[in-house]
Amino acid sequence: MTSSNPVGTPSGYQRKQRRKTALWTERSSWDSHWRDIAKYLTPRSGRFQTSDVNRGEKKHGAVIDSTGARALRTLAAGMMSGMTSPARPWFRLALQDRDLMESAPVKQWLFETGALMRAVFGASNTYQALHQCYTELGAFGTWADFVQPDFDNVIHHYPMTVGEYALAANDKGVVDTLAREFKMTVGQMVRQFGREACSTAVRNLHDRGILDAWVDVVHMVEPRASYDRTKRDNLNMPFASCYFEPAQANWDRYLSESGYKRFPALCPRWEITGNDVYGGSPAMECLGDVKALQHAQTRKAQAIDLQVDPPLQVPTAYKGQAMKRMPGGVMYVDATTPNGGIRSAYEVNLRLDFLLADIQDQRDRIRGSFYADLFMMLASQPANGAMTATEVAERHEEKLLMLGPVLERLHNELLSPFIDITFERLATAGVLPPPPPELEGVDLEIEFISTLAQAQRAVAAAGSDRLLGTISTLAGLWPEVRHKVNPMQVVDSYAEMFGVDPKMIVSDDAAQAAAAAEAQAAQAAQQGAAMAQAVDSAKTASEVSPDGLRDVMGMFQGYNSPTPIEAA
Repeated sequence: MTSSNPVGTPSGYQRKQRRKTALWTERSSWDSHWRDIAKYLTPRSGRFQTSDVNRGEKKHGAVIDSTGARALRTLAAGMMSGMTSPARPWFRLALQDRDLMESAPVKQWLFETGALMRAVFGASNTYQALHQCYTELGAFGTWADFVQPDFDNVIHHYPMTVGEYALAANDKGVVDTLAREFKMTVGQMVRQFGREACSTAVRNLHDRGILDAWVDVVHMVEPRASYDRTKRDNLNMPFASCYFEPAQANWDRYLSESGYKRFPALCPRWEITGNDVYGGSPAMECLGDVKALQHAQTRKAQAIDLQVDPPLQVPTAYKGQAMKRMPGGVMYVDATTPNGGIRSAYEVNLRLDFLLADIQDQRDRIRGSFYADLFMMLASQPANGAMTATEVAERHEEKLLMLGPVLERLHNELLSPFIDITFERLATAGVLPPPPPELEGVDLEIEFISTLAQAQRAVAAAGSDRLLGTISTLAGLWPEVRHKVNPMQVVDSYAEMFGVDPKMIVSDDAAQAAAAAEAQAAQAAQQGAAMAQAVDSAKTASEVSPDGLRDVMGMFQGYNSPTPIEAA
């Protein structure tokens, strides 16, 4: 579709080309830093040229000591298991109105919908993409990922690596523009966009049967400057999505133009400084240590070589007998002078213990920068496994203190938008369970219940434990203090803090009705026992002889008391 423009006015295609160039220019100051990080920590990451794709050359030449790469791997695995573990629920849907959440149908719908979303994540490539996300964030501080609708699995991720995309943010610092440059084959382009949408060069290649030739393609998503809000077609949505060929002169046509209701990409940052669009990372913090470690390992190997196989000063008579100097070789020469024998060219006195201690210090700093010491804390517990629940909670809280700001940013920039996108996809597909009438017009909230997120709640749980323990102690002195505790609310609070399946917890009304029935049954049993005792007493009384009863009564009343003479 070619647009008509006044003379001198750039077309939409030309504006996209110019903005793509501007975004790449603005990003260029980060490229050298990212390249350096990739070189020493994750050589297979980063695509700074479109020709970098699917290249198998050895790229690990600069990595002599892999401590940094392994620490980054530990960070990614720790974030994965701590924030978005596939093995346990890590989020739940909730309402701001807590009283409404007490409704059993509402609670059940929220739980079933969350379970359905987690099933979608498991069936799609979500968890593979998230693991790459944590690796890229730890290394480069920024990640980007398109989340697209998928017929089979509802959603599908198209994760990117640093260098192949550029970002821009709005006035609030929220990323709302993403441009990606990548390669497609001629055959892929014709199948996806149609032959007529492709440039003349691509059509010629296709007609000649050259389907595997690679062609540069740009996909850009950005806010639309203006659109008709009364229309619902994809050309009048808040975000424009355009594919085009960046290298074609005398061409003014998109490969594809569409749109989205909401920004379809996830672009989290590890940490942000001021108005920066791209984020800082742990790797940036320890890159100097990583380089110093490679240098120290190189020098250590050289020093060991100089000690084991040093350069020698030899008399000229040894010339041509170098092979005889190898282990097992024998050389016969006459030493004509006191110093004429074989000796080292110079002495190397390496204190290997000092060098190893310095290397270990560098390794510890690198692991600390990647929080590897925190994530490995539980794995390195004592061999006897003697660790109390309180100790475990305290160790999680320590992680939280170190990672708290990062967790909040990732909740806001990564997980919350992703859950919103998935919910909308499910709603559009019509596969959500029917909501109860109480939820009509009510906004949903997202609560994170992962291991790291619940560490925040562990503080509240510890306070509740101490309070209940104190009340239990005080009740021994003042029993009336037990009435200060609402037992039903205690159970609800603990269930909420620990993310318990709501099916396990009945509503307050049902619990109170059960308690009332139990009390009524206990009262009836008590009354029945009293009546049985009364019947038994009456039966016993009916079996007593009147004369014997009269004698007993007389003894208490003194009428039949023996006289002193009778007693004598």
